[in-house]
Amino acid sequence: MFPTKSYAAAGPKAALEPYTIERREPGPQDVLIDIHYCGICHSDIHQVCDEWFEGIFPMVPGHEIVGVVREVGKDVTKYKAGDRVGVGCFVDSCRSCKNCNDGFEQYCAETPIFTYNATERGSDQPTYGGYSSCITVDEDYVLRVPENLPMDASAPLLCAGITLYSPLRHWHVGPGKKVAIVGLGGLGHIGVKLAVGMGAEVSVISHSESKRKDAESLGAHHFYHSAMEDFFMTHAGQFDLIINTVSAPIDWNPYLGLLVRDGSMVNVGLPEEDVPVNAFALAVNRKSLSGSAMGGIAETQEMLDFCGMHNIVCDVETIEASYINQAFERVVKSDVHYRFVIDISTL
Repeated sequence: MFPTKSYAAAGPKAALEPYTIERREPGPQDVLIDIHYCGICHSDIHQVCDEWFEGIFPMVPGHEIVGVVREVGKDVTKYKAGDRVGVGCFVDSCRSCKNCNDGFEQYCAETPIFTYNATERGSDQPTYGGYSSCITVDEDYVLRVPENLPMDASAPLLCAGITLYSPLRHWHVGPGKKVAIVGLGGLGHIGVKLAVGMGAEVSVISHSESKRKDAESLGAHHFYHSAMEDFFMTHAGQFDLIINTVSAPIDWNPYLGLLVRDGSMVNVGLPEEDVPVNAFALAVNRKSLSGSAMGGIAETQEMLDFCGMHNIVCDVETIEASYINQAFERVVKSDVHYRFVIDISTL
C-alpha cells in the first residue's frame, strides 16, 4: 500500500476536503494509473449525501476517470506505461455469472464492485474513486481512450457517455429512426451527440425554452418545449425511441403517448420517488417502458472508439479541486454547462 492524495467526505453530507488514502501496489494483472481528470457525476452527490444507500466513509467519489498508465503488473498484456486510459463506474465483478460471461458486467448477479463506495472483492478494503491522484485497477476493467479526444472532455464519457450509448445501441438506433431525448443536461446533451452520430433524426424535449439554442448547436434536428400547448397531442405517435434523462418525478404517461406502435421509452434518470404508470398508456399500440444502467466493459470500449471516430466528447467546465464543493452546489441547481471535470493536477 502507498499513500495517495485525494478529496474525501468524512461523513454523510460533509464537505469534501483533502485527505490521504492508501492505494494497493499493482499486482500481476493490475494497472497503476496517474489520474489527470475526473468528472463530477450527480450520483457522486447522491452517494456523499447517503441518499441512495448507506455509504462507506470517508468516501472518495469519482467514476469518470481519465489518465495515463504509470506502471503495469508482470502479467498485464493490454496496456503499457504511457497509454491513455479510463476507468468507469465499476472496477471488478464476479466474472462467473451469466451476465458477466455475456459482457454485461454492469448487471453482475453478485453486484459489480463499484469504483467507490464499495469494498474490493473478497476483502473489506473500501474502494476509492477518481477524486485522487492515482488508482490501481485490474487490466480487464480499464478502457483505452482514443488519442484524438481531449482528456478532460472525455472523462464524462465513462459514465454519462456509456449511460446513453448503451440504450441507443440496444434499441438499434440508426438512419430512419426518430429519437427523442427528454432533458438537456449532463446526460441529455451527450445523448443528442451520440444519436446524431448514429444517423438518427433527433429531437430534444425540454421543460425549458432556454435550451433551444443549445439543442440546435449540439446537432438536434428538432426542439420541443414540453409546456407548449397541445404538445403531447400534436406529436402523438411520432417517436421510435424516447430516452428520459430526467431524475425529477415527472409524469411519464404523456410521454408514452408520443411513441409509435412498438416504440420504447427508456429511463436512465433515477427519480427518488416512485412514478405511477397507467396500464392503458402501455397497452395501446404495444409500447414498452424500460430502464438502462451503464454498459459492460466491451460496450464501453465500443462507445469510446465510436466517439473517437466521430470526434464526440462532452461539453465541460474544467475546475480546480478546491472548487469541488461549489461545483456540487451548482450541479444540484442544474447550473453547469454540461459537466464539471476536476483537473487532478490541482490536488
